[in-house]
Amino acid sequence: MVVGGLAGTEADRVFHALADATRRDILTKVIRSGKSVSELAQHYPMSFAAVQKHVAVLERAALISKVRRGREQIVHGEVTALRRVALLLDAYEEIWRHRADRIADILDQE
Repeated sequence: MVVGGLAGTEADRVFHALADATRRDILTKVIRSGKSVSELAQHYPMSFAAVQKHVAVLERAALISKVRRGREQIVHGEVTALRRVALLLDAYEEIWRHRADRIADILDQE
């Protein structure tokens, strides 16, 4: 099923990626401006390899992209992907608003 522009498995990857605070922080940093994986690793109390794994999860979810610049990989946030996530959340909000309105109508009838 496609809701808000994301297919089921794609939505699963996105929400899995966003479920982790470190990955959300990485995404925030690279949306503002591209950063190398080395630059990102300096911000976290974990190994370089662990940061690379977080970046890989974000990349599989298409929330970021990497571009090779010499020996470095520069990570950039994918705004289009974030807009699709926002559309999905808007679709879920609409479903819940509709349900709340139906409940209010039922309660008004009584």
